[in-house]
Amino acid sequence: MAPRADGLTLALPKGRILKQALPLLRRVGIDLAGVWEGEHDRRLLVELPGRPELPGGARVLLVKPVDVPTYVEHGVADVGIAGADTLGEEARDLYEPLDLGIGACRLVVAEPAARPTPLRRGMALRVATKYPRLTLNHYRSKGIQPEIIPLFGSVELGPITGLAEQIVDLVESGETLRQNNLREVETILYVTSRLIVHPASLKLKQAPITALITALRDALATDGSGSSARTAARPIGSEGTA
Repeated sequence: MAPRADGLTLALPKGRILKQALPLLRRVGIDLAGVWEGEHDRRLLVELPGRPELPGGARVLLVKPVDVPTYVEHGVADVGIAGADTLGEEARDLYEPLDLGIGACRLVVAEPAARPTPLRRGMALRVATKYPRLTLNHYRSKGIQPEIIPLFGSVELGPITGLAEQIVDLVESGETLRQNNLREVETILYVTSRLIVHPASLKLKQAPITALITALRDALATDGSGSSARTAARPIGSEGTA
């Protein structure tokens, strides 16, 4: 699908990441205050009027985090915000010009603290996860071909009930693991949220998208912690701005 000709369309992830993203977006002229009532507002599409920072206005899609790359990849949205875990799992063909540094967490291997599983090449192993691609790649790098058991709810129940020996899941503090007598084995991936861009939008709407990227980079460089903007793994290069 071709991107909209007027203004930008953004796909934003509902929930925890959106709460962290809103102050950053507000600093670059994408302010949902007054047009969206927060997490209790059930609308999935919000129109923002034009303003100096965003002359053509913007359409904001509020979607599940896992769906953000889909809307961007298919051209329904020009840009979006997605976690490195989702992007790594789905392997989408998108530009990732900025690491926004929000939504920080880790993708880890965990197992029952009382029943550790020593790993060895060629062993049989059942692993419960909602990240089958990343999980399979991780274990294959160790010479193990695991049986992947997809779970999309409380993954921690996998080893507790004997469904799996280990799990691969996201953690922030690790408190849920500890409360369920699980221990971290190793970290597979450090996760933050990235700005993602549809390749066609980058060509058709180069000026507003470049302006948005620059504004976000400047905002990150001058935030309260004094941290600098991070460039993600696939920055926009000359081939993307032709």
